[in-house]
Amino acid sequence: MSDSLQLGLDTFGDITADEAGVLLPPAQVIRNLVAEAALADEVGVDVFALGEHHRDDFAVSAPEVVLAAAAARTRRIVLGSAVTVLSSDDPIRVFQRFSTLDALAPGRAEIVLGRGSFTESFPLFGHDLADYERLFEEKLAILAQLARTGEVTWKGTVRPPLDRQRVFPPVAGGQLPCWIGVGGSPRSVLRAVQYRMPLMLAIIGGDPARFVPFADLFRRGLDEDGAAMLPVGVHSPGFVAETDEEAREMFWPSYKRMHDRIGAERGWPPLQRSAFEREIAEGSLYLGSPDTVARKIARTVSTLGLARFDLKYSAGPLDHEALLRCIALYGREVIPRVRDLLATA
Repeated sequence: MSDSLQLGLDTFGDITADEAGVLLPPAQVIRNLVAEAALADEVGVDVFALGEHHRDDFAVSAPEVVLAAAAARTRRIVLGSAVTVLSSDDPIRVFQRFSTLDALAPGRAEIVLGRGSFTESFPLFGHDLADYERLFEEKLAILAQLARTGEVTWKGTVRPPLDRQRVFPPVAGGQLPCWIGVGGSPRSVLRAVQYRMPLMLAIIGGDPARFVPFADLFRRGLDEDGAAMLPVGVHSPGFVAETDEEAREMFWPSYKRMHDRIGAERGWPPLQRSAFEREIAEGSLYLGSPDTVARKIARTVSTLGLARFDLKYSAGPLDHEALLRCIALYGREVIPRVRDLLATA
């Protein structure tokens, strides 16, 4: 397992602050993200993924463009989305953007497809939230064909029919890797089975073992269909510093600020320090020294039988220099320790 396991990083491109606490312009945040991707590649991280948002606390609304810039600064790291909100996008344009990324970074482009937990993109692009499920189902059917063959024949309600339509540029390797992002819906797990796409579990709180039934459902569904087993991955938040105490004190103010801003929109109470500490100790916040984070990742990988773990390393205004130090520690110290722990388990 340790040899085939991918250990990645992802971020939503949070608007970060400078050392004086002043929020940076989005353009600077985007340039900093390219530098973070370059460092991740240098220190041995397997995957660097960017989320898509359309609001003022995140800088990245077009992940593929930023990833293309990162492609020019990197050699080996996989470059992907975390996630692409397919429901409010055009599946043909999504394919074209990522097949173009694949041309720039051959064999290194991939997509995580999701419906989106943030819904700002729906009114922005003229979609009705009442069509949330239908939009995703029909657009996924189109993109799934394109990702496999570069050609699509399809008929539905979200656009005119397509008849053996080829789409360019083609993917050099023949197929574009696509994952299905799942936040906790059995229906989404079965959708990944239906389309023969790997499963990416977004675990942002609570004991990761709660998601064992989802991983089991996915594998059972593939087995019952007579399909080959496919990877299961996890995306969870975290942060690495030299010591557990340093990680807590650096991360807490920014994490609380991010949590409370989103919580005010969704009706959550303000985050208490006790809940933060509990999530570190028992939940899905992978925070601490390299040894602490490595042990927790290895435990989750073993519990869920993972082929991929991505650490969401940013948190609201947490500054760029802190993020760079986290990336360096993750690549140089956490990843080797996770592999050693799994090899000797």
